[in-house]
Amino acid sequence: MIVVTCQQGTQEWLDARCGAVTASCFADAISVLTRKSGGKEAGDPTGASDKYCYDLAIERVSGRPYGEPVKAWTLERGHALEVEARIEYEAQTGYLASESGVILTDDRRFGYSSDGLVESDGLIEIKCPVDSVKIVDMLRTGDISEYYHQIQGGLWISGRKWCDFIQYVPALENGGNHLFIKRIERDEAFIEQMVEKLLAFDARVEEVVALLSKKVA
Repeated sequence: MIVVTCQQGTQEWLDARCGAVTASCFADAISVLTRKSGGKEAGDPTGASDKYCYDLAIERVSGRPYGEPVKAWTLERGHALEVEARIEYEAQTGYLASESGVILTDDRRFGYSSDGLVESDGLIEIKCPVDSVKIVDMLRTGDISEYYHQIQGGLWISGRKWCDFIQYVPALENGGNHLFIKRIERDEAFIEQMVEKLLAFDARVEEVVALLSKKVA
């Protein structure tokens, strides 16, 4: 395991992640079609999977981050709110959450940007949504399935046992719902199946790297 201590959104952070399959994209990476579509069969990679594969291949060939950069204001808002969320979390739980930057597997093929390491066994994953539907649905249902691959991916790469998922919405402070916390335990069976699919995805990336590394006639 390799830990690169840096602030999310910085050039150092982008460089550390360059070419690595990152946990926030694990779900896209291994996504497959559920039915025949546009010349593809059920079980074939989705368009999102193909695009991510090609983006990563270009990064591995060039050695530089590729794709549309995240807008500066989005990064600034996200970082500021994550700092607030971390402080609120520490106050409510008594845990201390330390920032760690990027955690990579030893071969640097897979990575996870942690929002915080908690004691020796925990992580925090912070979301600060703007979409009111997402905000209310989370409070009603506690359904974190949208983030499950990312969370279990973080637990796999970091070797930790649990993750506190946090939804932070400062606008809801008056009602006491500004900080929603749900603990997710490490799911070994899920991780085993996910890693098998991720390795297959990484092999696809390497096939494209080979194609891009030689002149196409």
